Amino acid sequence: MRRVSHILMAALLMMTTAGILPLSAKVHVDDIYEMSLDENLMTPEIKNDKQADRIQEFQYNMAVAFKQTNYDVEIMRDDEVIVITIPASQLFDPNDTVLNKLGEEQLKPFLRMLNNPGFYKLLLVMHSDNTGSSEYTLNLTRQRVNAIFDWFEENGSVDYVVPYALGETDPIVDNNSVESRKTNRRLEIFLIPEQTMLQQAKKGRINMSQMGKK
Repeated sequence: MRRVSHILMAALLMMTTAGILPLSAKVHVDDIYEMSLDENLMTPEIKNDKQADRIQEFQYNMAVAFKQTNYDVEIMRDDEVIVITIPASQLFDPNDTVLNKLGEEQLKPFLRMLNNPGFYKLLLVMHSDNTGSSEYTLNLTRQRVNAIFDWFEENGSVDYVVPYALGETDPIVDNNSVESRKTNRRLEIFLIPEQTMLQQAKKGRINMSQMGKK
């Protein structure tokens, strides 16, 4: 399983998101929908070492479980945040913005995380290649991430789900071949510990099935 290096993580957190705001989402008491992607990636901050150790262990085990079911998984922010990458081709037909049946199957494992609002914060970050104008790629990723957000909303609570559309602005590789462009068309799902997990870690045992207060 790959892990995001500190250098790569720093580069990611420095990525410019000016002008790209969270999309169709509710107002949240912690204003997570008003935060930039960078800000959401860095919060909440875990300062207690024992708390952090328990969260890191839980997140690592969760990452391994996703890896064993053939998801592309990375870990960042000192093993506190899981990043799962799903190719856009597994979610949408070419140039389409309607989530297909395969896409629904790919996203189903994340529905159980919506059953305990406040355990995780999910960031949905949609990317494209550079085919077409910047306006086109941004609009494409906006419609696609909204389709995913809407599907989550139809199937659970989205109080802690934040969508972002980045268009062509953050490629993994150069867009110089068909395969490379396919690689860049992707959804990244960031699983970030939220207050319920933090409270459980403070008490000594983390259990996602244990309902917390919203």
